[in-house]
Amino acid sequence: MLRAKASARILIAGQAPGTRVHQSGMPFTDPSGDRLREWMGVDSETFYDDTRIAIVPMGFCFPGLDAKGGDRPPRKECAPAWRTALMAHLDRVELTLLVGSYAQAWHLGAARKASLSETVRSFREYAPQFVPMPHPSWRNNAWLRKNPWFAEELLPHLRERISAILKA
Repeated sequence: MLRAKASARILIAGQAPGTRVHQSGMPFTDPSGDRLREWMGVDSETFYDDTRIAIVPMGFCFPGLDAKGGDRPPRKECAPAWRTALMAHLDRVELTLLVGSYAQAWHLGAARKASLSETVRSFREYAPQFVPMPHPSWRNNAWLRKNPWFAEELLPHLRERISAILKA
């Protein structure tokens, strides 16, 4: 579920298509997409304008469900096979949203902290190029309640940065 044009200045690096997205053929056409757009402060038209915002998951195919009914992680061979070559074509990207631990691991490497929470909380260390984020899934509602700083500190920073890039 890749959506990208070389002119894009914002990149959303997600995990892999989920069940609904696999069926719709469009990334983030589910409640997590609604939440992500809200976090970003953009409407659907802006979000899906691939000349401005690229959406490139760590895996292009639906990886299936795990025993608990959640999506499996992106397949391990996907990103190494194509991500570096694809990123070379997205050379205008000024901001990459690292949605979830798989995108954070790939893009931050050794700079990533010991946990997703620590990595996200350290978002200022990765600025201005990256903003690490939890996945916007309902499965992370408890994490969001335990970490009110995310909404109080990170989201205003994110919205301001996105607005500035889209206006330029």
